[in-house]
Amino acid sequence: MAVGDIMSHAPQLPGYYDAATKRYDFTPWFRLVKPILKQGDWVVGNLETPLAGADLIYSGYPRFNAPNELADALKDAGFGILTTANNHTLDRGYAGLSRTLALLRKKGLVPVGTSVSKYDSQRLTIVEKNGIRLGFLAYTYGTNGIPIPKSHPYAVNLIDLPKITDDIRRLRTAGADAVVVSLHFGTEYQLMPNDSQKTIARSVIAAGADIVLGSHPHVVQPYETVEVPDPSAPDGVRRGFVIYSMGNFVSNQHGNWKDVGVIVSLKLTKTTAPDGSSRTVWSDVRTSPTWVRIGQQGKNNTYTIYPLAQTLAARDDPDLTAADYKRMAGYLQGVTERLQSLAPPQAAAG
Repeated sequence: MAVGDIMSHAPQLPGYYDAATKRYDFTPWFRLVKPILKQGDWVVGNLETPLAGADLIYSGYPRFNAPNELADALKDAGFGILTTANNHTLDRGYAGLSRTLALLRKKGLVPVGTSVSKYDSQRLTIVEKNGIRLGFLAYTYGTNGIPIPKSHPYAVNLIDLPKITDDIRRLRTAGADAVVVSLHFGTEYQLMPNDSQKTIARSVIAAGADIVLGSHPHVVQPYETVEVPDPSAPDGVRRGFVIYSMGNFVSNQHGNWKDVGVIVSLKLTKTTAPDGSSRTVWSDVRTSPTWVRIGQQGKNNTYTIYPLAQTLAARDDPDLTAADYKRMAGYLQGVTERLQSLAPPQAAAG
């Protein structure tokens, strides 16, 4: 399972601070999607903020820094893998990057896409579940003009096809049955992928990736199947899955589809032949569109991620009005049609 951008704008913080304990609690954001996420073996999200500590000042846009408790909430919600290569990676400099990685690892989360040393940058991320070894990589188009420190050139993975190709090869050599590549790319707020996204995604699939997860546009963009020649495949073709953008999973952005995201799930099946060789393929693409409802409690905003289909089916939430349900129905129909707009009918039906 995968989701898009996990963000922490300034208005998201005050309502979740307990002055008595001097701690934040963001678990309410995820309470309605937690049952869905808990069904995944590998659950991936794009952490679009450093977790750099209070002394480096908590802040939202344009340079983010979220409280450490966000990591606890993500772990509680079911996330296991967080991509950390995006345009906000260096919002608190190399120190922020380093603290973020240390915190995530301490909490038992797996960060992908950034490194604190040359040795760390060579680390292979392979997470095994149910006998399937799934490799993960993550890259970004840039860091908002903040230069990657010359003393730490390995700190952030930038989109570079030769490097991606080599990294995929190293994962395969190390025994990865399938490879997921997260790409932070595209044009913000555009509902369809641009030509550059399509070219890069196809090249990454051709380089050996099985699944490409896109983020950055802050709105949901379609998914599709990319076919590339593969002599080892039964029919001579290997099929890769690409979703160009999963939108915002949680943020303070709203309107024009910026408060809509999607939980994408795929099934992985590994088949082992009598000679010991194996093949792992994906199938059963499922999408669960989500909506962030921004409410009000006193002077503070509240944030709840609603799974649209399930919420509309139940229609039993006391916080929602008839207008909310109508809005949600429109979001569900619109984003579902967009998601499937590049997919052939048989894939769209999944």
